[in-house]
Amino acid sequence: MLILGIETATQQVGVAVGGHEGVIATFEVARGRRHAEILTPAIEFTLKQADIELAEISCIAVDVGPGLFTGMRVGLAAAKALAQALRIPMIGISSLDLLAFPCRHTDRVVVPVIDARKGEVFWSMYRQVPGGLQQVAAPTVGPVDDLVADLLARSQDVLCVGDGAERYRDEILDGYRCEISGPAYPPVGALVQLAHARALREEYLRPGEIEPVYLRAPDAQINWSVREERP
Repeated sequence: MLILGIETATQQVGVAVGGHEGVIATFEVARGRRHAEILTPAIEFTLKQADIELAEISCIAVDVGPGLFTGMRVGLAAAKALAQALRIPMIGISSLDLLAFPCRHTDRVVVPVIDARKGEVFWSMYRQVPGGLQQVAAPTVGPVDDLVADLLARSQDVLCVGDGAERYRDEILDGYRCEISGPAYPPVGALVQLAHARALREEYLRPGEIEPVYLRAPDAQINWSVREERP
């Protein structure tokens, strides 16, 4: 079984391919908001480096967010198009799950924090359990002050990861003593690893069943609602 992973929910564009033998090849680059320009060549490059033909892929895994709206849509559209063209199933993984995964061996509560722009962040919380991590707080979006208040309410030893934690490092540390380290963006290799585990359990979805995790309305919808409310 070979899985193609596509991750575009943040500033990073990531592509990976792998299967039962692990991750075979990865491509990751963060170049602002050039997701649409980079993604297709990145897929071609990664497959070529792995010496794998697109027709050999048996499942498409994709980061479903939360994250940047435009980047998410680019990745989801490409992943669905490939799955439909190849007539293969899909697996969707949360960007918060991907950020937490590399920290699965720590005893601390893992808090992935993604920059949501407009002074807000997406976050969730995970703790170590046999075999991996378990989500202990549902994905949330809000100001950094709300994140700090959530950390204070739980009062546990915390490890924060993600570009949101890096961007608001000072604000977080001023309100709550914790460690901020780990990956800034969801690692695409983790996408293939987590998807492979689900594939072994046959937890597949059809392309039409894959939905993005926004947590808040897109900016265009918010702006339109504000416009309609004006006299």
